[in-house]
Amino acid sequence: MIRGVAAGLAFSAVLGLAAVWAAVWAADSGEQVVAGLSQNRIAITANFVGSEILIFGAVKREAPIPPDRLDVVITVEGPSAPVKVQRKARVFGIWVNRDQVTVDLAPSFYAVATTAPLDQVLSATEDLRNRISFPRAIRSVGAPSGIGDSQVFTDALIRLRQASGLYLMAEGSVDLSEETLFRTRVALPANLIEGEYATRIFLTRSGRVVDRLDTSIVVRKEGLERVLFQLAHRDPVIYGLLSLIIAIVAGWAASSMFRYFRL
Repeated sequence: MIRGVAAGLAFSAVLGLAAVWAAVWAADSGEQVVAGLSQNRIAITANFVGSEILIFGAVKREAPIPPDRLDVVITVEGPSAPVKVQRKARVFGIWVNRDQVTVDLAPSFYAVATTAPLDQVLSATEDLRNRISFPRAIRSVGAPSGIGDSQVFTDALIRLRQASGLYLMAEGSVDLSEETLFRTRVALPANLIEGEYATRIFLTRSGRVVDRLDTSIVVRKEGLERVLFQLAHRDPVIYGLLSLIIAIVAGWAASSMFRYFRL
């Protein structure tokens, strides 16, 4: 009986130590990100030339600030879709599309903002797990047989979208004050597509993600832009006829004005 009581006390002690350890670990890593957006809805109208989103927030904690460096990584990702990437080759003196690889899913827009260079604030393991860098955000499973350098096509897609302002890497653009308050601005180009733009905010220490917050920005056409967009997709025949009528009327009006000024 005494052995049973001793065993029970030992088991209770182990549970107590485990609870204390869990509490200490939670206190050490108990940082939580609280953030907001200057706007969570963007309207694309006829005179839309782009927009800028202010992302701001704070770090909520109930324990002393850990000694290692705190960093913030923010991503804004547009709707993803398959993309065909072609490679030109010179055949009999003429440049033609020769090889083609279909990237399974690529974000239509992707921006990354950080407090420091990405490779310093995020480990390769965390990047793989959370798909933060450009190559990780793009999903390309495989390539057709005969193409052994499929990664070249993914790299080309990244370069092209960076050149067009659709992929943005803003290292060091997040302002972090007293390891508590942070803010940054993300510029959205004029050639956005409709959809939900996922926004993720990561807190990292020593390259490890300690907390994450997900929110979103809704982008949609409004006004005449939306009417024309819906008409083109729902009733393409009517849209085509209206376009033809408008072209004829515009041509007739231009011709009439030209004759009037000529007289």
